[in-house]
Amino acid sequence: MSIASPYAARSARMPATERVLTVQGSETHLWEYGDPDSDTVLLVVHGYRGEHHGLEPVVVQLEGLRILSPDLPGFGVSTPLVEGEHDIAGYAAWLHELTRRMRDEVGRDRRFVIVGHSFGSIVVSAALAEGLDVDAAVLINPIAAPALKGPRGVMTRGAIVYYQIAAALPERAGFALLANPLIVRVMSETMAKTKDRALRSWIHDQHDRYFSAFANRTVVLDAFRASVGHDVSEYADRIAVPTLMIAADRDDITPIEAEYAVAATIPDAELVVLHGVGHLIHYERPIEAARAIRSFLARLDAHGGRSAEGLAESGVATS
Repeated sequence: MSIASPYAARSARMPATERVLTVQGSETHLWEYGDPDSDTVLLVVHGYRGEHHGLEPVVVQLEGLRILSPDLPGFGVSTPLVEGEHDIAGYAAWLHELTRRMRDEVGRDRRFVIVGHSFGSIVVSAALAEGLDVDAAVLINPIAAPALKGPRGVMTRGAIVYYQIAAALPERAGFALLANPLIVRVMSETMAKTKDRALRSWIHDQHDRYFSAFANRTVVLDAFRASVGHDVSEYADRIAVPTLMIAADRDDITPIEAEYAVAATIPDAELVVLHGVGHLIHYERPIEAARAIRSFLARLDAHGGRSAEGLAESGVATS
């Protein structure tokens, strides 16, 4: 029996419509939320081993906007890529095609904003560095430095061993290890920082339900290698659109110092730091994340499509 979402009331006010598109050979499932007539469209890209439900707590706080939320190829109910590998290049190519098609569909007169969480922040940044056709970007819990150098680099190395063992085992045994509920729970317990017992229980339930929704072992292993082998800092100086970074001071994957460094490297960036939260901003602090996004969009309006002249003028907001 699933645990009721603390954001259920908001979700009920923003029902989603599912559709399927073939992108780079993947039957990509995409959910549309919000106002179809909005002048602002957000395309959101979830993190590793997640799917569209993970970002829904943030999405449903953004009433009045139009939000497009796909499952990454090979995760959730989207089928794997046929044209390309499940690496950064493959996912970036998928994102380029999906973005182009969605922009053509909604109309070029609307502001189009790309949003990436965690692994999605790497995919988004790589695509932006290649000239992704969007007007602005938001990176939530961005992976701003190599995961092996994060506050829990030892844990990351342990995860690498875990995935290596899963790759070496026969297919059925390897798949079972990847989906092992005890290991999923350990990961969830580590990442959750909230002391609210009800919220923690719901977070664990979300991971139990969705963290093992992947097509096959190959997808998971290839995407994991991509997630620990790349980070946003590789692409930061080539991101040409106004960018909002929403980071956490207790993120176990990326030290907060790296977030500041990347924010200073992106030509037009703003950094919002949420305190007392880790790598699960989308679950623990979605209201603050949505508020930061709305404020960012308002500043873009006020400054004619630019952020508040980047960090040099606007500084770093904390919450």
